[in-house]
Amino acid sequence: MPTPHLGTNLHRRAPLAKLTVSAVLALALSALFAVSPAWAADGQITGLAGKCVDVAAASDANGTPVQLYECNGTSAQKWSVSGDGTLRALGKCLDVVDRSTADGAAVQLWDCSGGANQQWVVTAAHDIVNPAADKCLDVRDNNSANGTRLQIWTCTGGANQKWDAPASGGGTPSGFVVSEAQFNQMFPNRNPFYTYSGLTAALGAYPGFAGTGSDTTRKQEAAAFLANVSHETGGLVYVVEQNTANYPHYCDGNQPYGCPAGQAAYYGRGPIQLSWNFNYKAAGDALGIDLLNNPWLVENDASVAWKTGLWYWNTQSGPGTMTPHAAMVNGAGFGQTIRSINGSLECDGRNPAQVQSRVDAYQRFASVLGVSPGANLYC
Repeated sequence: MPTPHLGTNLHRRAPLAKLTVSAVLALALSALFAVSPAWAADGQITGLAGKCVDVAAASDANGTPVQLYECNGTSAQKWSVSGDGTLRALGKCLDVVDRSTADGAAVQLWDCSGGANQQWVVTAAHDIVNPAADKCLDVRDNNSANGTRLQIWTCTGGANQKWDAPASGGGTPSGFVVSEAQFNQMFPNRNPFYTYSGLTAALGAYPGFAGTGSDTTRKQEAAAFLANVSHETGGLVYVVEQNTANYPHYCDGNQPYGCPAGQAAYYGRGPIQLSWNFNYKAAGDALGIDLLNNPWLVENDASVAWKTGLWYWNTQSGPGTMTPHAAMVNGAGFGQTIRSINGSLECDGRNPAQVQSRVDAYQRFASVLGVSPGANLYC
């Protein structure tokens, strides 16, 4: 397996220009006006015509249909979003009949088995998605009558696919297209520092990330980000750059602010291995965190670490021509994210093994999310 890159992606870049006042204002406004789901109370999942996801006749028998019904507060309508990615009522799981991934496959109640047909992601766009099928929970025929059967269907954004769902574990759901169970599957050997909660806490800084476009696009972007992160950190194992001999080299003394934390303080840290004093200054300015004077926050605070990774992904093009975020949401493909992160050292045949390592990770993670990786994987 190719050796992970582990922290040289930002080391050879020219200094970044300061963010303009208008850019900072735009970021602030995007966060302020980001739409947050109105999560339903008491475990109900409400949808079309304000009606509830309901287990027919409140039966806990395997194979009981799941339907739309007038909300009545009974146990047949009390759902929980479990940490393993399942939706549960009456002690059993919401299940796609016969493990089908076809449009029109009905859903039912069944013993929880851990199968892909029982995995659901509640998104910030109010979709409830089965990743294996890459399809949405759907009210059949857009019919709001009591007893209408629920099914999965290609996500259309229609009102019959929009839901207000309960929070996972009684807290506020992240709305992220990657569940905690899927995150753990992607990173089975991760360093405890890289928490799922740290990642989801950081998402508010860039609400467009994995929240733009179709459900497929959102999943592809999440998989692409996490694949590059995996490559940079050896599978989320490394928090700091491993080659300590490089540490004194990341202070650009030509910057007017210098290196107040010390000559050797700006080594690679975090999921994208942020390095150089000018990158710490620019990321800190964008995030409202003094990283120039306290770069150690990136290795001590998981949320800050993830925010620096998202800052680069969403705002910097590096040696490429677009940000990695733009590459994924505009259909340029995964290869352009590699170019934007480390193209000057890897792309155009410079290091095909490193490129292949990133592509392999992306394909694995796309599979975990049940989505096609799309075209243009290489740079």
